[in-house]
Amino acid sequence: MDKIRNHKKMLGAGLAVVLALLAGVTLLSRGGTDVEFTVLAEEEYPGDIVSQVIPEYRKLERALACVVEDTVYVVATRGEKASDGYEITIDKMTLTEKDGSTTLEVYVKFRDPSPDTAVGQAVTYPLQVAKTELKALPNHISLKVEYVD
Repeated sequence: MDKIRNHKKMLGAGLAVVLALLAGVTLLSRGGTDVEFTVLAEEEYPGDIVSQVIPEYRKLERALACVVEDTVYVVATRGEKASDGYEITIDKMTLTEKDGSTTLEVYVKFRDPSPDTAVGQAVTYPLQVAKTELKALPNHISLKVEYVD
């Protein structure tokens, strides 16, 4: 009889562990809330971003957010490159909240020039600017990079 009770306890404990793991996987797979955004053409960049933000951050590989006239913009930069042919594309953004702190995850795709392609030898600063539907700046920003062919 004791063996049966012990077996049931072990089975119950094992089931509890499996359920806890499944709950954790479900929470992790949800990620954050998708953030709506529109990638802007260079001529649509707000003047403050062109004059203040881009010169300050264009040499870095990062994502940052700023507010211009009550609108939250995200700037994703690829850093300084020695030739043409490097690209950056903002693919998606998600917002997560944990313990009262918000994190914006900016997913970008990097494309490098093909080794057999002729490229211009000029210093370039690939970047993209996106207008978001966010109402406030996040507490943290995380750049998530995927290299594509």
